[in-house]
Amino acid sequence: MTLQPLSRRQAIARLMAGAATVAGAGLTPSRVWAATRSGARLTDGTIGIEVDTGMRTRISRGKLAMTGMDVSEAVRLTDGSTLDRFVLIDVTDRPLSGQHGSGRRHDLRGTSDGLLEKRLSISFLDRYPGLALLDVSYRNVGDRPIGVAGWRTATHDLLAHRDGAWSFAGASYPDRRDWVQKVAPGFEQRNFMGMNGSDYGGGTPVASVWRRDVGLAVGHVEPVPRLVSLPVAAQPGGTRIGMSGDEATLIQPGATLDLPTTLIMTHEGDHFAPLDAYRRLMAERGLAAPRIPASSYAPIWCAWGYERNFTTEEIYAALPKAKEVGLEWAVLDDGWQTSEGDWKVDRKKFPRGDADMKAFADRVKAAGMKPRLWLAPLAVDPGTDLLRDHADMLLLDRQGAAQNVSWWNSFTMCPAYQPTIDLFRKQVRQIIGEWGYEGLKLDGQHLNGVAPCYNPAHRHARPEESFEKLQDFWKALYDEAIAANPEAIVEICPCGDSFAFHNIPAMNHTPASDPTSSWQVRLKGKTFKALMGPAAPFAGDHVELSDRSDDFASTYGIGGIPSTKFTWPRDSANPSEKLPAGGFVLTADKEVLWRKWIALYRQNMLAEGEYLGGLYDIGFDKPEAHAVAKGGKIHYAFYADSWSGDVTLRGLGKGRYALKNAFTGTSLGMASQARSTIPAKFDRFLLVEATPVDAGAAA
Repeated sequence: MTLQPLSRRQAIARLMAGAATVAGAGLTPSRVWAATRSGARLTDGTIGIEVDTGMRTRISRGKLAMTGMDVSEAVRLTDGSTLDRFVLIDVTDRPLSGQHGSGRRHDLRGTSDGLLEKRLSISFLDRYPGLALLDVSYRNVGDRPIGVAGWRTATHDLLAHRDGAWSFAGASYPDRRDWVQKVAPGFEQRNFMGMNGSDYGGGTPVASVWRRDVGLAVGHVEPVPRLVSLPVAAQPGGTRIGMSGDEATLIQPGATLDLPTTLIMTHEGDHFAPLDAYRRLMAERGLAAPRIPASSYAPIWCAWGYERNFTTEEIYAALPKAKEVGLEWAVLDDGWQTSEGDWKVDRKKFPRGDADMKAFADRVKAAGMKPRLWLAPLAVDPGTDLLRDHADMLLLDRQGAAQNVSWWNSFTMCPAYQPTIDLFRKQVRQIIGEWGYEGLKLDGQHLNGVAPCYNPAHRHARPEESFEKLQDFWKALYDEAIAANPEAIVEICPCGDSFAFHNIPAMNHTPASDPTSSWQVRLKGKTFKALMGPAAPFAGDHVELSDRSDDFASTYGIGGIPSTKFTWPRDSANPSEKLPAGGFVLTADKEVLWRKWIALYRQNMLAEGEYLGGLYDIGFDKPEAHAVAKGGKIHYAFYADSWSGDVTLRGLGKGRYALKNAFTGTSLGMASQARSTIPAKFDRFLLVEATPVDAGAAA
């Protein structure tokens, strides 16, 4: 079928004849005017959006133009053509009030060849200067169906800067790449928010690119995850960012295609500001982190140093040492069960089954620690009773194949199928309510996202229900745990994924989730302090995963919670995997260092402080720097392989501050707002504690 375009006059006449649809949409405009020859210039005083007569847009911050006049929206048709120029017809302007407070909304209408009517609504919010919400829709104003192959929105090229650009992406990949990366020539990342591997997918639907002076962020603010992409790519004149969708659809005459509500934000500094704004927006839409129990901030010992072939005698022998060095949680990791799926107690380790699992939790409590148990929901192993008797729980793709969980050689169960939900609610109820564990470690890269499910037994209204309702599955488990113990800790650890924001209401503790470097510990910590709040209970994961296997500094300096998987007095006698050189045993020398860091953490409890994420840019500032305010003091952390030069203490209040090296206790002199730069020489890290000494000084 070939669609015949109308003339410009015919297209405008058709649209103007349907102008009553503005009122039909429930709008009460305060001003309506036809588009001028130059288009429209809209601003909240910080972000500016200029729309030309072809409905192309240019983004600015203040008086600074950040992009060119870009084709920000386009529709790809199934016949191979693209509609990317829409003649601007009129603009409607009205006050705005609602869940995000007061603001102003601008509605723009245009047409492309008389085939599609484009509606672009731009909402500025008084609480969020520099941010706009975009609602884009396309209405078929013709008399024939229009096949759409895909679309893009809020797509712009951030103009180049001589110092280059950095990027943040919330997508997950099997190679567990850094969430924050420098945009080098040729850089390109699709950032699909669905599955980018059989068991790697989901994430936070926001991307950001920034220069030294200004940045641009794009994302969606829907209450459920969507199968969209947030591509970032280096261009000859800058860095491209936007949002796109590839789901084919057919728009019938008179019908409308609505795109996800889109966030676009100009910002200064790195990705912290837009993610913090995104968190606050989503909280106003009903998605927020739950109450955080005090025990979520307690330092952690995990028995994973003994791996799956642990013995209870090994763990019992190590408990007194873990308590002695200042740790409060004891985590029983993978290996207590016979398989993923059946979740039967391994009677070779726990001969009395359930009774011994309860006895283990009681033994941990008797040692003065809190027991937490590992679980990998939604994974089922081949050969298990569950798979034999309840294959209906499997998530199946379009061809009827199961989704593989590579780490355990398992299959994924559908989280939107009620029997699956009921099964794991019962498991959680047993672990917390009957066995007496005080926390859950929910683990596995498959936890973050799942593919659309085509299992006919589930009778999904749409295959995407499995992906969109994953958050409901986790919330059901969280609610079950809290019902059994209101102070229970629910940790979600989607190994190596970029955390799925929509799952945050179902967890009150989060780890760095298998970091591949100390850099990942720090960038993940900064990201979580934006997404969960400045006092997010973020653990640096096992310190043995950090650089040199002892980098507590990277966890401490970002306000993280220390965690370790040391063995004592010796390593596992039967490791399931090859141990690294030196193993995990807590030697006398390591014990001195471990004790010092854990004592420093317990003394200052920076994880409970306010992470000041806007003070430093994790990409451009050298040395890398972070700051946490706690108890009137500001705690600074600087990182570099080796540094000799000045460092600047940003965010100081009025008056003078006494400075000391928090790790060594050495005095570093005095500082103030006027004299905030101090000389520094260090390898790996420098921790500076700034204490106000004048009555007027305040963090």
